[in-house]
Amino acid sequence: MERTFIMIKPDGVRRKLVGEIIGRIEHRNLNIVAMKMLTPTRELAEEHYAVHKGKDFFEGVVDFITSGPVVAMVVEGDNCIKLMRNMMGATNPENASPGTIRGDLTASTRENLIHGSDSPETAVCEIGLWFGKDGMQ
Repeated sequence: MERTFIMIKPDGVRRKLVGEIIGRIEHRNLNIVAMKMLTPTRELAEEHYAVHKGKDFFEGVVDFITSGPVVAMVVEGDNCIKLMRNMMGATNPENASPGTIRGDLTASTRENLIHGSDSPETAVCEIGLWFGKDGMQ
């Protein structure tokens, strides 16, 4: 079983799409093994997006992700990283296929509803950052 980190961003919470997004995950027969709602601190957001530090969009993305509550999840299942990435759709909604979360539910690159780990290594780091070493806190 593979695990990935998934976050419904502040726009998804604000737009009341949490149930819709969780439903899509469950309908795909993936398991949510940990979940919590929180408003990320600036420190947590900066650590999460550290790979982008120094880029022109870094401050904006940190400001956005700390602007309200998010729903952080650990999702588990066979090939769940690739499955979730496909379900999310392209970051730019103009390129996101119909049937994907972003293709169906958003029109903004900046406020694109959802984040998911892009590799097993990233998943381990992000799960540890948001849920602790055992991935369940």
